[in-house]
Amino acid sequence: MTTRLTRIVGLDLAGSPHRPTGFSLIKGRAIFTSVLFTDQEIFEAVRKTDPLLVAIDAPLSLPPGRRDIEDRRGGHFRSCDLELRKRGIRFFPITLGPMRALTRRGLELKSEFLRSGYEVIEIYPGGAQDIWGLPRAGHDRKKLARGLEKLSRKEFNLGLSRKAKPWPQMSADELDAVTAALVGLLYCQGRAELYGRGKKIIVMPAGGERRSGRSGNKTVRAKS
Repeated sequence: MTTRLTRIVGLDLAGSPHRPTGFSLIKGRAIFTSVLFTDQEIFEAVRKTDPLLVAIDAPLSLPPGRRDIEDRRGGHFRSCDLELRKRGIRFFPITLGPMRALTRRGLELKSEFLRSGYEVIEIYPGGAQDIWGLPRAGHDRKKLARGLEKLSRKEFNLGLSRKAKPWPQMSADELDAVTAALVGLLYCQGRAELYGRGKKIIVMPAGGERRSGRSGNKTVRAKS
């Protein structure tokens, strides 16, 4: 774990600036959440926090053979998508309908953050929640909020910032953003797994092998 004050941003990115993007910040031992909309709002929020890591719930790479998300000559699944499927974790193919807009926006934000010097990882809150034994936000938001509160306290020794809204009042977008930030923290602590190969990866909590019985993936540590 880095010795500098931990600042990790989690984003539950929406495919459109007209829909809410969940934002979560882990700073030290405190969690804060909010809702953002435009790319400019997202850029400003991230730059203001100057995070060690930005963990984004959005596809941040393309399937093999595609030059862009609208290129129909390539495949539909990345190696990380195939790993999710192997482990029985439900997901939407990134070439499917609205997922293309999300992918396009995610790639643009990733490029901007990298130019600004931030490390960026792709995460998948629904899959992380499956591994942790929590319901997804669309199934039982209140139970997810209680589960994340307990997990944050017992596993990570984290609590809410004095400026944060109470757990039960958080939107589904904010809860997924918290999930993203927690997975980012695992990554920084060397307690995460990488699904996929090369640059086409999703960072997930370690322990997903219990779904498939065996895993060859190793835990990794963030770059210093």
